[in-house]
Amino acid sequence: MPDTMLLLEMFLLLVVIGGFAGVLAGLLGVGGGIVLVPAFFYTFKTLGYDGPQLMQVCLATSLATIVVTSVRSVLTHNKRGAVDWGILRGWGPGIAIGALIGVLVAAALRSVVLQGIFGVLGLVIGAYLGLGRSHWRLGQEMPKGIARLIVSPLVGFLSALMGIGGGSFGVPLMSLFNTPIHRAVATAAGFGVIIAVPSVIGFLFLDVADAPPFTLGAVNGPAFAIVIAMTLITTPVGVNLAHRMDAARLRRVFAVFLTLVALNMLRKALGY
Repeated sequence: MPDTMLLLEMFLLLVVIGGFAGVLAGLLGVGGGIVLVPAFFYTFKTLGYDGPQLMQVCLATSLATIVVTSVRSVLTHNKRGAVDWGILRGWGPGIAIGALIGVLVAAALRSVVLQGIFGVLGLVIGAYLGLGRSHWRLGQEMPKGIARLIVSPLVGFLSALMGIGGGSFGVPLMSLFNTPIHRAVATAAGFGVIIAVPSVIGFLFLDVADAPPFTLGAVNGPAFAIVIAMTLITTPVGVNLAHRMDAARLRRVFAVFLTLVALNMLRKALGY
């Protein structure tokens, strides 16, 4: 077992991480997962738990926190009338199915592969948000019919594979189809709930070798509890910031965070 001082340091680190993740959940609609996955990876590895399925534990624990933070975020955004419930109803079933498929694929991959996937997809999204233009459009409304049938499971699949909420893919997607950025962020919080709930259920049935203590399936209980305690406090702070910031600045904030975290994860995947 790790010594008491190391455990205390990790506890304090998770407190800070949880608080920061809560702000991001409200600010960007990302459920905090884009920060939590690499943060959990660092925490568990520092404690000496570096098994072949460590990344699965990070993904599952991140998604478990997203269930709570995204619910909190979407309810807070809804008080401001920012959530598009029509989009959530139409896209929800496909996203949930894709998330379950993502869990099955993630369970079969090695940690280093999942790290690489996380890094590459994070860079792609960050590049779009950082370099894209707010006037770019693929259509004037969200896809329906066959297009929605194809794209909605893809959103859930990629999000579950990265252990993140709906913001990383949902916000760019909705923006490209003429959804105002603040409404996209608010609605993406709802995507996070739809992604995280079936994903966590699936991960609870995964048998993980050399998991950190108090891990149920692939979800680590202590990390989940500490982060949730902090995000419940700080998520409303992020929501308030989101409604005070202009759309262009919000996109840049999203892009910077996503790119930095993705580069760091790629570095680890490549062994540097």
